[in-house]
Amino acid sequence: MDNQAHMNASELLSLLLAAWGPQHWWPGETPFEVAVGAVLTQNTAWTNVQKAITRLRDADVMSPAALLALPTSTLVELIRPAGYSTVKSGYLRTLAGWIQEYAGGDLSSLTSRNPAVLREELLSLRGIGKETADSILLYAVGLPVFVIDAYTLRIASRLGLLPPATRYDDAQRFFQECLPLDVRFYNEAHALLVCLGKTHCRTRPLCDGCPLTEHCPSAQDIRAPLLRRARSPGARVSS
Repeated sequence: MDNQAHMNASELLSLLLAAWGPQHWWPGETPFEVAVGAVLTQNTAWTNVQKAITRLRDADVMSPAALLALPTSTLVELIRPAGYSTVKSGYLRTLAGWIQEYAGGDLSSLTSRNPAVLREELLSLRGIGKETADSILLYAVGLPVFVIDAYTLRIASRLGLLPPATRYDDAQRFFQECLPLDVRFYNEAHALLVCLGKTHCRTRPLCDGCPLTEHCPSAQDIRAPLLRRARSPGARVSS
C-alpha cells in the first residue's frame, strides 16, 4: 500500500471520529452475548436482535452451557424475533458447543490465541462467515481483527481507497496494513463506518451533512452537475 492510501484511510477515520465521537460498540453484557448477537444479526435489523437477546436474558440462558441445555424448540421460540430462528438456533448451538470445547465456556480465555488460527476454526463452524467470525474475534474475544462489511466496501470504493468489487480478505488486509493494529481503534473504526453507511453513504448517497463530502470524489461527481446548473446564465438566483 502506498503512503497516500495510508494517509487517506487514516484521515477518513479521523474525520468521522472528530464529527461523531466514540460509538462505544459492540452492545453486549458478556463476550458470549456479543457472539450471540453477531450470529443473530445476520440478515436482520439490530432492533430485532435486541428483542431476541432480551428474551434469552430473561430466560437466563445467556451462557454456552445453558443454551446447549435448552430444547431446540425452546431456543427457536426465544430467538424468533431475529428471524430465520430455526436455522439460527442451529448456528448458535454449534457456536456454543465450540466455545465449551475450545474456550472452556469463556471466550475471553482466547485472547492469547493466534487470531488467524482462531478465525479458521470459527469459519469451519456452520453458519459462521467471515464478517461474523471477525466480529466475534474483535468484539467478543478482543483481538485486533478489522471487520469488513457492505458499508465499509461501499465507502472505501466511493472514496477511491479500494477498487469496486474488492474481495473481503483484500479489503481487510488493506485496512489492517494501513491502520494501527489496535483493538479499540478497530472497534471504533468499524462502528463509525457503519454509522456513515447508514446515515449518508447509502446505496443512494445522502451527501448533505456528511463529514467527508469535501474529501469524497463520488460526492464531488454528484454535486458537479448541480453546481453547473446553478452557475448557468439561465439559472434562477434566489433572493
